[in-house]
Amino acid sequence: MEIKYVQEKMKEMFFEKDKMRGTYATFTWLVEEVGELAEALLSGNRDAIEEEIADVIAWTVSVANLLGVDVEEALRKKYNI
Repeated sequence: MEIKYVQEKMKEMFFEKDKMRGTYATFTWLVEEVGELAEALLSGNRDAIEEEIADVIAWTVSVANLLGVDVEEALRKKYNI
């Protein structure tokens, strides 16, 4: 699966709801998911860790969509990949 595909699918599924919620509130959800990832890491529960990593990625992509950021391009610029 490619990042561009993930970003497009997330936009199809969640952009309108995220737009109504607003950028700051959507970012707040991302921060909450990072906290849940921290809890999962502390628990050592592999299934929970995987779930929370997926949530952090999904909410990060949602924020990127709201801001018009191409995630693949941002990664390419930052890490020369």
